[in-house]
Amino acid sequence: MKRWWTYQRERFPIAGHGPLILAFSFSAVSYSRMLRNAPGFPPLLPAASAFVSCFLFFLQLRIADEFKDFEEDSAFRPYRPVPRGLVTLRQLALVFLLAAATQLALALVLRPDMAFLLLVVWTYLAGMSKEFFVRDWLKARPLTYMLSHMLIMPLVDFYATGCDWLASAVPAPSGLSFFLVASFCNGMVIEIGRKIRSPADEEPGVETYSALWGRPRAVAAWILALTLTTTFALLAAHGIHFLLPAAVVLGAFLAIAVLTALRFLRSQRPGQGRTIELSAGLWTLALYLSLGAIPIAWRVWSGRHP
Repeated sequence: MKRWWTYQRERFPIAGHGPLILAFSFSAVSYSRMLRNAPGFPPLLPAASAFVSCFLFFLQLRIADEFKDFEEDSAFRPYRPVPRGLVTLRQLALVFLLAAATQLALALVLRPDMAFLLLVVWTYLAGMSKEFFVRDWLKARPLTYMLSHMLIMPLVDFYATGCDWLASAVPAPSGLSFFLVASFCNGMVIEIGRKIRSPADEEPGVETYSALWGRPRAVAAWILALTLTTTFALLAAHGIHFLLPAAVVLGAFLAIAVLTALRFLRSQRPGQGRTIELSAGLWTLALYLSLGAIPIAWRVWSGRHP
């Protein structure tokens, strides 16, 4: 058990990922519910199923990366848990299958049709784990590589929304598209943000966007992703009649993120890239709270239903 605790701390920290995934999944269920003008908070079973399933999706993504990157990790990052023998790929495969069995059980309990949406996400995840069978072509095109992998975000989000509308045996509500595109763009915020580093923190054989594109371009790409996320998030907020509050919250966090990025560019200190990653996490939390927990709480407590 101690080995697994160490693994999660290094590769999938529950304390860090848990709140973000909770905000992500609850936002999806709540946003779908608000689009349908359904009264009250999401029932416990759909909300809990969305959270557990999403948590396991992201765990499966991490495990898939362990398989996909094993050779590179062994060559350039032998300190990571799998290359150094803390856990084995076979053990991780068992965890992956147990997670899949849990997801399937939850889907069937909610509504058997949910299994179809689950299969869609699994299929795309399987393609990602094989680099869509064009690994060298994708590796030579970092932007295309990132975009192809970030498509998993709206797929997972769509599944989470299905825990509301499909579990309620109704069609998907119109207006989900802006929410899903915002999720796609925010995936790039997280992905770019975690791969921007100070020069002293770059590692041989480790591809970061700051190394591939240079720090100024990487930061510019991150700010562009933030701007696109904000744009589609505000369009999504308009769909649930929450535009102004969302604009205030997201505008404030966008300003903080941009100031953090500019400060990073002016600094050469080791570890400064962590501020970008932390800012991306806080931004993500603000984004999903602004489209989920906050607006639905306002609706319920104010008794207002458009």
